[in-house]
Amino acid sequence: MKIKEEKKKRQSVRNSKSEEVEEEQHSITEQNKLKLKQKQKQLPSHSDSDSDPDYGSPYVSDSEDFSEDGDFGGSLSESEAGESGSSGDEGVVDSEVDDGLHNDQENQSNSSESHQGVEESDSSEDEVAPRNTVGDVPLVWYKDEEHIGYDLKGKKIKKRTRKDKVESFLESADDAKNWLKVYDEYNDEEVEVTKKELKLINRLLKGKAPHSDFDPYAPYVDWFKWDDAKHPLSNAPEPKRRFIPSKWESKKVVKLVRAIRMGLIKRDKPKEEQQFYHLWGDDSSSTEKANNLSFIPAPKSKLPGHEESYNPSLEYIPTQEEINSYQLMFEEDRPKFIPRRYTSLRSIPAYENAVKDVFERCLDLYLCPRVRKKRINIDPESLKPKLPSRRDLKPYPVTCYLEYKGHTDAVVSISIEASGQWLASGSLDGTVRIWEVETGRCLRVWEFEEAVKFVAWNPLREIPIVAVSVGQEVFILNTGLGDEEEQKKIKELLHFETPVAPDDSGDKVSIASWHQDDKHGGIRLRHFKTVSSVEWHRKGDYFSTVMPAGESRAVLIHQLSKKHTQRIPFKLRGLPVSSVFHPTKKIFFISTKKNVRAYDLQKQKLIKKLETGLREISSISVHPGGDNIIVGSREGKLCWFDMDLSSKPYRILKCHPKDITNVAFHRSYPLFASCSDDCTAYVFHGMVYSDLNQNPLIVPLEILRGHTSSNGRGVMDCKFHPRQPWLFTAGADSVIKLYCH
Repeated sequence: MKIKEEKKKRQSVRNSKSEEVEEEQHSITEQNKLKLKQKQKQLPSHSDSDSDPDYGSPYVSDSEDFSEDGDFGGSLSESEAGESGSSGDEGVVDSEVDDGLHNDQENQSNSSESHQGVEESDSSEDEVAPRNTVGDVPLVWYKDEEHIGYDLKGKKIKKRTRKDKVESFLESADDAKNWLKVYDEYNDEEVEVTKKELKLINRLLKGKAPHSDFDPYAPYVDWFKWDDAKHPLSNAPEPKRRFIPSKWESKKVVKLVRAIRMGLIKRDKPKEEQQFYHLWGDDSSSTEKANNLSFIPAPKSKLPGHEESYNPSLEYIPTQEEINSYQLMFEEDRPKFIPRRYTSLRSIPAYENAVKDVFERCLDLYLCPRVRKKRINIDPESLKPKLPSRRDLKPYPVTCYLEYKGHTDAVVSISIEASGQWLASGSLDGTVRIWEVETGRCLRVWEFEEAVKFVAWNPLREIPIVAVSVGQEVFILNTGLGDEEEQKKIKELLHFETPVAPDDSGDKVSIASWHQDDKHGGIRLRHFKTVSSVEWHRKGDYFSTVMPAGESRAVLIHQLSKKHTQRIPFKLRGLPVSSVFHPTKKIFFISTKKNVRAYDLQKQKLIKKLETGLREISSISVHPGGDNIIVGSREGKLCWFDMDLSSKPYRILKCHPKDITNVAFHRSYPLFASCSDDCTAYVFHGMVYSDLNQNPLIVPLEILRGHTSSNGRGVMDCKFHPRQPWLFTAGADSVIKLYCH
């Protein structure tokens, strides 16, 4: 609405201005008319003016038109006539003519000269403005001036009054030919493009010649006449250089040959065109991959197999029972195509689900998004850890060197003396035997009423005693080894007069009691429950016992010198399986069926809890350094824990198909082993570095076989020799084997 109101207002202003201009023009023409009449009276008459065609009738007709119509164009013609009449006698021109009239006459004369021979119209649009003659001078220099340049006679060309944007917009909306107008900034005017010029522009845009009469394919005209020519174009004799090989060309060739031989110039190898291509390959060609295009081809449909054959083999044709079973299946699991046999291709009927399958295929291509997955081509061998050669990790036990036979039932536990000269073994036949390692000779035998569960040799060489767990009792036996002074010291250690009760006398039932055992020559500790394992402290004065069964499950620590027994000052969580002392620190490890806990005996607090994630722990062993632990389980897994690294396993080794019965570290060599009910023992290389930034190195070395299974049990226990890289294994076949390097 605002634009329409503004448009009406502008139109009314325009009409009023046009009326004022017409009145002003009319008054000017009247004045010019009077001045011209006065001038004609003063000038003499010329008889030649009537006969001259250039000064005759055109001006008379124009004056007549002016007298009749009163148009401004008539005044221009009369002024031109007056000027032409005065041209015959230049000396009689009145010098007192007004300057405004003189300027009007000059402008009218210029316009008449430019449009000479063409019928003039009454419209002011046909007037040609004076041409600007400033040349290549930038129009910016006239930015602050009232004119834009000078015409041919040196007169200033004044600038037109600028229109505001609203007025120019309204004019462009009213003018239907506004799109043909171009503003000429050089002459400060609007130029309208004609139809002829439009045709030229269209031809140039189409790449054609601007004029239609131009023929770009005109026939060639040979301006030289070759026929019947007596003389050639040049009579000069042939030069000698045309018959002699060029010296400079030969030098250039030699230079190029040397450059090729030296490798400075490398010739491009011809591109080998691929003669074959993969018929069923991917749609994305190598050129698209080379150009880094983001084209993702549609997945290929499944290719037909033997089942889709018109005459498949009999094994592909389902029976009637199988076809009936298909009806009971879910539609998703039901096969979409049931193969049949036909005698020829002509007898094959039309596929009834052809349109449906094609439609579903189109839906899959249209609706299912496709994502480009980058496949990493990695050699599987490169993913394997680079382990050192087994030859570089020698020595380690490889072959069976000696067998110790004498037990009549399964040997469940073995222990080696600190010097490595003697071996103690306990069996389900109720006997404990002392063997000489190098010869296999049985030195001594103790017989008990019940099956032996565990044997443990004292870690001190000067105290050669053995702890044996039989049922609810633990026996400390004197082996009789050593010299007289050692035997005297051992007898004093294993002798006391009265039994000693435990310190926690407030309990209703005593946990363990000390007694003199005259039958076997040692000490007997009576426990309330069955003892499963016995472990010595490194100083040889303390040992621990584990009672896992019953509500009163407990782990006890005994002091041999004072004949003292006490409970551990920690609350047990779960059923205890085994216990181990730290080799150097005052730390005590207790393993339950699920976890392993480390306690500080001096501060009496929990230090760390190791989460194994195993179904049931069977055994535990501590590295001589004390910072690494291996745990065996009933499911055949072996876990290596680095206590400085994490409470989770550093490595989990799935090596045995059956239960692992025991694990063991070597005291001096970087070796550890595990034995299982599958009648095998695995030997590993386990190097622990002093650099905390370097992880332990675990390398499997050897699988030791030789034991036979008995009642579903295999190898019951394994221990390393304290000094040599030897491994002792005790089997359910009542045989003890020694494996050497």
